[in-house]
Amino acid sequence: MTDLDQLKTDALTRIENAPDAAALEALRIEFLGKQGSISGLMKTLGGMSPEERQVQGPLLNGLRTETADAIAARKEVLENTELEARLAGESIDLTLPAPEAPKGSVHPVSQVMDELAEIFADLGFSVATGPEVEDDWHNFTALNMAETHPARAMHDTFYFPQKHVDHTFDNAPNTRMLLRTHTSPVQIRSLVERGAPIRIIAPGRVYRSDSDATHTPMFHQVEGLVIDKGIHLGHLKWTLETFLKAFFERDDIVLRLRPSYFPFTEPSVEVDVGWEDVNGRKVLGGDGDAPGHGWMELLGSGMVNRRVIEFAGLDPDEWQGFAWGLGVDRLAMLKYGMDDLRAFFDGDQRWLDHYGFSAFDQPTLSAGVGAKA
Repeated sequence: MTDLDQLKTDALTRIENAPDAAALEALRIEFLGKQGSISGLMKTLGGMSPEERQVQGPLLNGLRTETADAIAARKEVLENTELEARLAGESIDLTLPAPEAPKGSVHPVSQVMDELAEIFADLGFSVATGPEVEDDWHNFTALNMAETHPARAMHDTFYFPQKHVDHTFDNAPNTRMLLRTHTSPVQIRSLVERGAPIRIIAPGRVYRSDSDATHTPMFHQVEGLVIDKGIHLGHLKWTLETFLKAFFERDDIVLRLRPSYFPFTEPSVEVDVGWEDVNGRKVLGGDGDAPGHGWMELLGSGMVNRRVIEFAGLDPDEWQGFAWGLGVDRLAMLKYGMDDLRAFFDGDQRWLDHYGFSAFDQPTLSAGVGAKA
């Protein structure tokens, strides 16, 4: 009993005088750790007779409890003392501006999507959307793409496991499901649902089996469609020229139309845009045939093929129109000076901080669709 009283007095005295948290932790280990003195005494209970254990058990448990309570009390005192010292030594200058809080930004692709919608809304177009999981009738057949067309191959298109689905169209047999390779199916769906006349743009994600600095398996595309009476290539050229001038905010945009081939348009034209070299970078603007200039292929377009109009349930002798398509990611790269498409999908915060837009920077024609805050 005398030894326990002496141990208790020694423990409580040293704990009460512990100068800091480190010294207190050392005392906890010394008394209550696995190899501590009080823990060692607790282990001797197993070797005692029942009579001895009945006497010594409460004494040792009481010693352990009092020691633990003393350590907890001293720890609270030391923490309060440390906090008071910090508060006394620290000060805040309330006249200083508050630190800038972290904030997100609008991805360049989303910004360009908004810019496209703003420009084409002013031209009388509406935005149409459709499913990204598409069937090959809407994605290929209804767009006059033959069964042997290379785009239908497995190495170009992401197909789902063989699966059939019934269509409501008489001329649409059971067909396979896939990730859409362009937003052109939206044109077919919109024509069937709305009929003609129609003016739409169809922006959205598309998927193709391709990957390098300028191609990714998933990318973004916008397509346009006009179906009305008396439509001709002149309307197509004017629409694209007006759009590109507004988008790049330059009046010297010059287009060159070259004959081409697309299954869903006839006649078809590739659209080249003149560019000039500015400090080693190709900047759109000017006549591509002028010295120091050149032509850049930007998009494909043409008059909607008669068969496509028929697939949509319309009379091609009554209704004509034009369609075009281009990559949204490429538009962003050309306008805002990016050189690697893969960075669009990396999620690198530094890249997003540099190229991202403020959520308050809504594109408007009056302020400039691409004006950054």
